Amino acid sequence: MYQPSESSPTSASVDLTALAQNVAHVRRLAPRADVLAVVKANAYGHGAIEISHALQKLAVRRFGVATVDEGIALRQAGIQDTILVMGATVPAQFTELVAHRLTPVLYRTDLIPTFAAHARTAPTPYPVHIKVETGMGRLGVSPHELLELLSRSELRGPLRLEGLMTHLADADNRDAGQTEEQLARFQQVLNQVQIRGLAIPLIHVANSAGIIKYPTSLHSLVRPGIMLYGYHTLSKDTQTPELQPILTWKTTIAHVHTISPGGSVSYNRTFIASRQTRVAVLPVGYADGYNRLLSNRGQVLIGGRRVPVIGRVCMDMTMVDITDVPGVQVGEEAILIGQQSSERITASDLAAWQQTIPYEILCAIGSRVPRRYLPLDSPAGAASQSS
Repeated sequence: MYQPSESSPTSASVDLTALAQNVAHVRRLAPRADVLAVVKANAYGHGAIEISHALQKLAVRRFGVATVDEGIALRQAGIQDTILVMGATVPAQFTELVAHRLTPVLYRTDLIPTFAAHARTAPTPYPVHIKVETGMGRLGVSPHELLELLSRSELRGPLRLEGLMTHLADADNRDAGQTEEQLARFQQVLNQVQIRGLAIPLIHVANSAGIIKYPTSLHSLVRPGIMLYGYHTLSKDTQTPELQPILTWKTTIAHVHTISPGGSVSYNRTFIASRQTRVAVLPVGYADGYNRLLSNRGQVLIGGRRVPVIGRVCMDMTMVDITDVPGVQVGEEAILIGQQSSERITASDLAAWQQTIPYEILCAIGSRVPRRYLPLDSPAGAASQSS
């Protein structure tokens, strides 16, 4: 696997002490629930292996991934705790899934006997979770199918029904109607389970938005994702905890030059200077995850001030206008995400400029950007690294 150089001028630093603060918020909001930390998509771009090891030090013992391969990577990195594969799986993956002791989420009735055939080699009944479709319109058995499924003999060996879950589709919306309907449907399912006298150890619904906004979504397990990394997508009028963004993305100015009025910057001449303009060239581009949609729209921090991106963002370089920041020199730091002096740019800012969500911004930071980790209880504290 490609490993970027530690001397790279562009890097992302991840503050594990800030991660600890965010975990504490989860536990404060859901004090009676166990925590399953969602570390899929390389822990939303933060580094799944390093984040998982840090979470283990914070007494998190359950991890959620989207794919079997993500789960295997954690096993190979020494993560021996429970790993729940929450995404789509196919029977061709079941042998590896069992070999690496990954826990599947089963979402179709026909997967039960198929997976049971693979799990017969396990020394004890193999734990599985079942997903119920309550309104996401994605994966999951219907409530009616579930009640029939629960009577299947496979769930009394070789399988053990460890968990029952659903997924909230609209929990970050200001209008609570859809979420309340989903929660009501899932509660009806739980009532039927109780009537049948079935004991299922782990019941889980709450994602990050659910943990923050919907106390009725809190059961025996919660699944924080984006809030671990310091973000949420709830409306501004929702009371939210003081989450700490844990990632700072920075680069180093590679070149500075001046163009005259009428001069242009980058491909297709989308920026034409109306004044004498001092330009800083940053060695970061869309191949690193700094999206081309930020062309003539984004901002970065240099010298403690916001400066605009000018011209097209290139594959490997981005240009910014530093005319109004005196004394900027080659080698100075530029912050793409993070804080510099009193100014801050967040993944939510980049998301707004690109008309997307912070999830996508963080997940898109490329593999050639090295991640550097500030240890738990580091002198830097919970603050993102700044100049």
